[in-house]
Amino acid sequence: MSERVDVLVVGAGLSGIGAAYRLQTECPRKSYLILEGRDAVGGTWDLFRYPGVRSDSDMFTLGYPFRPWRQAQAIARGGTILTYIRDTAARFGIDRKIRFGRRVVAASWSTADATWRVRTATGEEYACSFLYLCTGYYRYSAGYEPEFPGREDFAGDVVHPQHWPAGLEHAGKRVVVIGSGATAVTLVPAMAAAAEHVTMLQRSPSYIISLPGGDGGGGTMSRVAARLTRVRNVVGTVLVYQASRRWPDRVGRFLRDRVATQLPAGVPVDPNFTPAYAPWDQRLCVVPDGDLFRAMRAGGVSVVTGTIETFTEEGIRLTDGTDLPADIIVTATGLTMVVFGEIAVDIDGRPVTTSALHVYKGMMFGGVPNLAWCVGYINASWTLRADLTSRYVCRLLNYMDRHGIDVATPVLPPGEPGTAEPLMALSSGYVRRAAAVLPRQGARPPWRIRNNYLVDLPAMRLGRIDDGNLRFDRVTARP
Repeated sequence: MSERVDVLVVGAGLSGIGAAYRLQTECPRKSYLILEGRDAVGGTWDLFRYPGVRSDSDMFTLGYPFRPWRQAQAIARGGTILTYIRDTAARFGIDRKIRFGRRVVAASWSTADATWRVRTATGEEYACSFLYLCTGYYRYSAGYEPEFPGREDFAGDVVHPQHWPAGLEHAGKRVVVIGSGATAVTLVPAMAAAAEHVTMLQRSPSYIISLPGGDGGGGTMSRVAARLTRVRNVVGTVLVYQASRRWPDRVGRFLRDRVATQLPAGVPVDPNFTPAYAPWDQRLCVVPDGDLFRAMRAGGVSVVTGTIETFTEEGIRLTDGTDLPADIIVTATGLTMVVFGEIAVDIDGRPVTTSALHVYKGMMFGGVPNLAWCVGYINASWTLRADLTSRYVCRLLNYMDRHGIDVATPVLPPGEPGTAEPLMALSSGYVRRAAAVLPRQGARPPWRIRNNYLVDLPAMRLGRIDDGNLRFDRVTARP
C-alpha cells in the first residue's frame, strides 16, 4: 500500500526546503513529504566540496526571503550556506518531513483517480495529488567530462570538482584547472594559496566581474538593513542584465576595461579576457574582492587560452606546442543537465518526452497535470525564482481547494505558437549539450520565460490563476 500525501516534494536542497516552508505556512491543511535521494539536507551545497566553494550570487538574494540573510559577507562559503539551509530546515520543523535515501526514479499519473504514484530506487512507493520537483537541473552522480586524448598517460591526479576527493593534497604542487566558468574562477585562487602554481587553461574566456565579497563591514546586519540590501541587489541585477541585452558592446567593453585595471603588468586583456559572445549569453563569473586577479599579481596564477592536443605523462600539451606541467589536473568542464531529476514520467502509461513539452510560467508544462518543476533564474539568484514558483504552487493549490478542483493542466491554446527555443536561453556548453532533452518555450508569456524578477513578482503573486491557459477537472474516483 502506497503512503499518500497531498503534495510530494522531491529534493531537500535550497529549493526543497524553501518549498516546504511555503507549503506549511501558506497551505497549512495540506500534508506533504520530502523525498531526498541522498542522506543529508543541502543538495548542491552538501555535494560540492572543492576548495573555495562559494556562492556566485549575493546571499541577500540567494537567501530565503522568509529568513533574511543578515551576515555582512554577501558572497558566502559553501559550508556557511549549507549551515544556513540546515538551520532553516530545523528551525521550522521541515527536517522531520524528510525521508532520506529515497531517490525517485519513476512517477506515473493516473487520470482516473487524479493521483501521482512515485517509485524510488529501493522499490518504495508513494502517492500524491500534486508532485513538486525541486531536483535542480544537473545530474548529481557525475559532472561533464570530455574525452581528453592521452588521459591515461598522465602520472598525476585528475579530478572533477563535482566529486572532490577528501584526501587530495595540493600544497606545493603544480595544478592545471581546465575551464573558465564560475567553478574555475573559484578554484584557481583558492588552490593558489597553497599550490606551487595554478594555471587556468581555457578554450575560450568568460566575462568576469569583480564585486565586494562583503557588504557593509563585519558582524550581523539588522533585518531592515538586510531587506534594503536585498531590494537594492535585486534592482541592480535586473538593470545590469537589461543593459547587457540592450547595449552588449558597451557593457562588454566596460567589463573588459574593469578587468584590464586589475591584471598584472604585461598581461593583456586580449585574448585571455575577451569573450567571443555577448554579456549574459552566458552567466557572468563573479570574482569576490578580485581574488583571482590578486593571485595573478602575486605570481601564483597564470591564465592560458588554447586548445588541448593531448594529456602527457607530465601534464598537458596544447595544439600550438605549449607544454603545461602539472601534478594535478582539475577538469572544471561543467555540469550534465537533466530534466525532472532524471525521473521517468508517464501519464496513464504514456511516457512523457521532455523535449516535446512547452513550459508554462517557467514551472509547469503543457499537457502534464498537477506537476511543477522548480528552476531558478539564469540571470539572477536561483532563490528569487524558486520562491516565486513555490508561492505560485501554493496559490494554485488553494484555488483548486476553494473551487473543488482536482486537476490543473496547462494547455497551449490553439494557434498559440511554440518555438524550438529551450527552457534556458543561454549559449553555455551545458545548455547546448542538453538541447535535445530540454522543454521548449512559447512565443509569449505565460509560455515564455521573461527572466525579470521585477516583472515576474506581480505576475506570479497577483496574476489570475484562471488565465485561460489552465484546464481544470474534477474526478469522482478517489483512492
